[in-house]
Amino acid sequence: MEANTSSNINLKKQYSQFGISGQVLDYCGGILENLKERFQSIDEIAEYNQLKVIHAMQECRVSEACLLGTTGYGYNDLGRDTLEKVYAKVFHTEDALVRPQITCGTHALALALMSNLRPGDELLSPVGKPYDTLEEVIGIRESKGSLKEYGITYRQVDLLDDGRFDYEAIRAAVNEKTKLVTIQRSKGYQTRPTLSVAAIGELISFIKQIKPDIICMVDNCYGEFVETIEPSDVGADMVVGSLIKNPGGGLAPIGGYITGRKDCVENAAYRLTSPGLGKEVGASLGVMTSFYQGLFLAPTVTASALKGAIFAANIYEKLGFPVIPNSTECRHDIIQAVTFGTPEGVIAFCQGIQAAASVDSHVTPEPWDMPGYDSQVIMAAGAFVSGSSIELSADGPIAPPYAVYFQGGLTWPHAKLGIMKSLQNLIDREIIFNLEVN
Repeated sequence: MEANTSSNINLKKQYSQFGISGQVLDYCGGILENLKERFQSIDEIAEYNQLKVIHAMQECRVSEACLLGTTGYGYNDLGRDTLEKVYAKVFHTEDALVRPQITCGTHALALALMSNLRPGDELLSPVGKPYDTLEEVIGIRESKGSLKEYGITYRQVDLLDDGRFDYEAIRAAVNEKTKLVTIQRSKGYQTRPTLSVAAIGELISFIKQIKPDIICMVDNCYGEFVETIEPSDVGADMVVGSLIKNPGGGLAPIGGYITGRKDCVENAAYRLTSPGLGKEVGASLGVMTSFYQGLFLAPTVTASALKGAIFAANIYEKLGFPVIPNSTECRHDIIQAVTFGTPEGVIAFCQGIQAAASVDSHVTPEPWDMPGYDSQVIMAAGAFVSGSSIELSADGPIAPPYAVYFQGGLTWPHAKLGIMKSLQNLIDREIIFNLEVN
């Protein structure tokens, strides 16, 4: 019986079934040849983080009983309580809140803010405009139940033109009312650099020197396990994220986390459930296996997504499109921004990503008025978990500068296919005319 060796595996034939031309395959193959060392470094980070997660699980004595789950009030839920200890170990924090009752990343952030701010307090963002869905949480855009409605004011300091922190303006902005600082690690729908954990640590240190009792919260969405340390390792009082992004490993069907200082986490728990109840209630409803196994897989899944982002940056930068991060920069999250300059480019890219999906590949995404955004948004998201952006996905607002934001890929081969399919779609639509390097 003939062995399956590289000499008799016909990858070109397989890719041709997806409409990938030999020209695109050869072009992308040439780029991949130059990424071998980079990918090896990513694998080493994944290995480090994998061992960190396993060690935390072993220290917390995760057992088969932890996977069973509860219903009703959820009193004495062993799996839930142990998982929160695991998260606290992984992030090196005092406590953690990890719940399916936290519906998404925006909910987790709103929960952290609303539970730790009181009327008369001020919220400061020293990294510019927050992600679109937080604008209504804060009250930048009017919305019922916003922080603004509860008498909590907001101030922001924009980044300098080169992406650095404006330390002088931050110093001037901090005042006696400043209670909490929110630091968004990832770029959101902006073309600014993602913040490294080291840079976040420097910013926190600077702010704490001005006012030591300020709570520093980091929106860690898309950043978990990209580096060997997390913002909680460099002074963050709260680190917040979504389980349908990196830490859920593609298996968590819902959920979010808040990990950090015990008092901050307790405040969030009382807000999530009820004063007097806090973390004591909240049934796990049969999702514990997905939460544990997703966290176990998260380091390697994140590595696959990171390889996809680097692959995309190298392809599109060489074709002359502005990309952030660029093809050689160090990575601090899994998101790759590509600016096409036209709505047609954004739409064609997203439709190419959708066509590479395992679920709903036959669906054609179109821009629509999505809740929480002030312009139409197109989203390619053929996922096993609806809206999961650790899975192969891409999205972007249909507004200048017409940039698309690509992320995810549970496996490297799927991320690779998605990027090549996006490129093929742009060629087929005559948005890209050839594959000559600019």
